[in-house]
Amino acid sequence: MTEVFIYDHVRTPRGRGKKDGALHEVPSVRLAAKTLEAIRERNGLNTETVDDIIMGCVDPVMDAGAVIPKAAAFEAGYSTKAPGMQISRFCASGLDAVNFGAGKIAQGADDIVIAGGIESMSRVGLGMSGGAWFMDPSVNFPAYFMPQGVSADLIATKYGFSRTDVDAYAVESQKRAAHAWDKGWFDKSVIPVKDQNGLTILAKDEHMRPGTDMQALASLNPSFQMPGEMGGFEAVGIQAHPEIERIIYVHHAGNSSGIVDGASVVLLGSKAGGESMGIKPRARIKAFANIGSDPALMLTGPVDVTEKLLKRSGMSLSDIDLFELNEAFAAVVLRYMQAFDIDHDRINVNGGAIAMGHPLGATGAMILGTVLDELERRDLNTALVTLCIGAGMGTATVIERV
Repeated sequence: MTEVFIYDHVRTPRGRGKKDGALHEVPSVRLAAKTLEAIRERNGLNTETVDDIIMGCVDPVMDAGAVIPKAAAFEAGYSTKAPGMQISRFCASGLDAVNFGAGKIAQGADDIVIAGGIESMSRVGLGMSGGAWFMDPSVNFPAYFMPQGVSADLIATKYGFSRTDVDAYAVESQKRAAHAWDKGWFDKSVIPVKDQNGLTILAKDEHMRPGTDMQALASLNPSFQMPGEMGGFEAVGIQAHPEIERIIYVHHAGNSSGIVDGASVVLLGSKAGGESMGIKPRARIKAFANIGSDPALMLTGPVDVTEKLLKRSGMSLSDIDLFELNEAFAAVVLRYMQAFDIDHDRINVNGGAIAMGHPLGATGAMILGTVLDELERRDLNTALVTLCIGAGMGTATVIERV
């Protein structure tokens, strides 16, 4: 098997996913193209040598449809020889794009792949692509379908996380993200989004609320109690987990991931690919895995896939220096730390999606890049990146510096 290396990565800032968000005026294809332009310019990349461009996109419809990575390659002025492909595994799409590209390189099919993701949630609303999981009873009954927030509250109830626990985690996420930005730790990889006149539209993650404290969060009502109780989804959760008498609702907008716009890419290659580009690798893809998990709990897949990945790779938790887990909801990370007895100073050390937002298809590649930068800053070696996924799945990747 050919070794797969990470040569570079970039991401846009995350813009608030509303019509008054800074990136709402930027079409999805342009946002994706910005990352392709940056990765080319930073590395002097001859785009005729790019074997594939793979991007995750959870809702590839409207201006995000029609194989957006190929459209973005046209927009970015890439050679017509560079093909494109979009994939979706819900929230893990960006990381799975990286894994898919890594697999192609490992098998010898490709030498240079650009992989990442795009989601413009202010322009293409969450769930716009529809699907049987949401709407077909023959699918959603056996899947114990419920809104993800109700599943997050089911996890908090089952594993004993209080409102104080999830709010305290959210406050810390905001503090860490603000500290990282203040220290310039994201400057290396975040590219400003500019308009056609070269004026900067957004240069910093827009969703952050660094002044958030426990008192402010305590004033927020639970977001998922009404669909849970009035919509009947609490009964679905109890049917799947009868040991739960009732769900305690603890999640709200302040301790859940933010809806945002953003794009990211990772430059992957074989050793020969790197030599042809004339650049040195920063890390290698050591291992990756996917798994299906409990569909009612839905968001505990990171625990299951981490166990699978470590077993298949012959590694242990002690081999991992840093962990990066998408903060879909606070209880997701709390459960992961509880399951593996991981100290908070080893996971999401620069904050996460609660503070900065979760641009669905792009997040996986974003957090992989974030933890690589942090490994380099701390002079550490190995990191594990993972995300929970709708319908009950998990994806994880281990990277190792070279």
